[in-house]
Amino acid sequence: MRKLLLSLSAVALLAGACNSAAMPASTSRPVAPDHHLQTQPPAPPVTASSPYPGVTYEDPGTNPWTDPARDDQSTFGLDVDTASYTIAQRYIQDGNTPDPASVRVEEWVNAFAQDYPAPEQDAFAIVADGGPTPFLERDEVLLRIGLQARAVSERQRQPASLTFVIDTSGSMGMEERLETVKDALRILVRNLDRRDRIAIVTFGSDARIVLEPTPADDDRAILAAIDQLQPDGSTNLEAGLRMGYDLARRTLSEAGIDRIVLASDGVANVGLTDADGILAGIRRDAAAGIELVSVGVGMGNYNDALLEQLADHGDGFYAYINDRTEAERLFRDDLTKTLQTVALDAKAQVTFDPDVVDAYRLLGYENRAIDDRDFTDDHVAAGAIGAGHAVTALYAIRLHPDARSGDRLATIDVRWTDPDRGGPAEVSRDVDAGDLAASFHDTDPHFRLDAIVAATAGILHDNRSSELDLRDVAAVARDEARELPPTDDVHAFLELLDELARRG
Repeated sequence: MRKLLLSLSAVALLAGACNSAAMPASTSRPVAPDHHLQTQPPAPPVTASSPYPGVTYEDPGTNPWTDPARDDQSTFGLDVDTASYTIAQRYIQDGNTPDPASVRVEEWVNAFAQDYPAPEQDAFAIVADGGPTPFLERDEVLLRIGLQARAVSERQRQPASLTFVIDTSGSMGMEERLETVKDALRILVRNLDRRDRIAIVTFGSDARIVLEPTPADDDRAILAAIDQLQPDGSTNLEAGLRMGYDLARRTLSEAGIDRIVLASDGVANVGLTDADGILAGIRRDAAAGIELVSVGVGMGNYNDALLEQLADHGDGFYAYINDRTEAERLFRDDLTKTLQTVALDAKAQVTFDPDVVDAYRLLGYENRAIDDRDFTDDHVAAGAIGAGHAVTALYAIRLHPDARSGDRLATIDVRWTDPDRGGPAEVSRDVDAGDLAASFHDTDPHFRLDAIVAATAGILHDNRSSELDLRDVAAVARDEARELPPTDDVHAFLELLDELARRG
């Protein structure tokens, strides 16, 4: 087996990273002169014809190899979206292979809990580790950069004002989509604080307010409003969002959490139907602190591209609920525990040392790329990060043959706007060869999982870029299974990978 991790082909193996011997010579491989100019542009949104008619994705493209002598900086907005992985689960459970355009590597990796240490002072702690993997050629390693946002306890959390904008169009009657959303809302009500408030706006052919802002402990009124929701009509997403933002603006607080939660299959067919058009009139609300979380549901007549763009432009995140179990995890755990935003417009910039690194490649984040010069421009929109969120980025790198164990590989800078102070903040750390393990067995178990997940996603996204196949990845995963984090999510992934491998 030629051991290439599709997008993970990278640098010189640091055999004995703690030794001062020179690194082995790397093989010659063409690299792109400038990753901003050379990145394969995203394809326009395409509607898949099968196995689910009317499903729209936008292929993010693939980042190229970059020579740091020509462009030593890689800059991107932080992203905590996970929808791509959950959508893939739906495909596989139905006996299908995920659409390549739906696979975003970073969302697969970020779907899994990490074990990064909490920051001691800043909003973020930066972790850097890596090493060789069974998927790489002998002269290659993988670098993992982990960012852990500070946690906020339930007692310390600011009160939240949540405005739910619920799609009740006719298509939400398919597959009990609306019933899944209603179950999720009931879960959320049971997990909010009495200081929080909930409002509900629905939209079909037009929009209407079903529940004015109501204290979360008035569960009788809230549950009655949820129970009455029924699917009917067309999908005027623009009207629903506009009314939702109008309602949220009326209750906007200076010292609280203001959030729109959109739940929809994303198939807008009345009024404005594209992300730019829908958000053109309400971007000022995002700037004022009203964040948008988009939650996708259902498959078939589903617009992944639109829901992702809405969350990106609305300073929120994008998730997908495939069933009631996923709905419970998202609304009970992910949404409530990360309600308080600790960083706005969060960006990462990694500066590689061209005297040590021959080439690098960022795996994923193609649609989060930011011009290097805009890293310090605080008017450039980037990701909003909630309390306790972890973000992972993987780089394939190839080291210079003369690189030694003490050499600095790169400097990681993270910049964000502090939502409390309103001003910019930064944290940074250096990465050197000593941060890389000498063998896969010596790496952190979460790193091993991330490498396996990224290999799987990369093959599904573009299997032409590697001779590796899913059976090879599954074999490694089976060998490592006992050493991987022992969680239900990891176990479910290993079963998913085995199923894909059996299909060939």
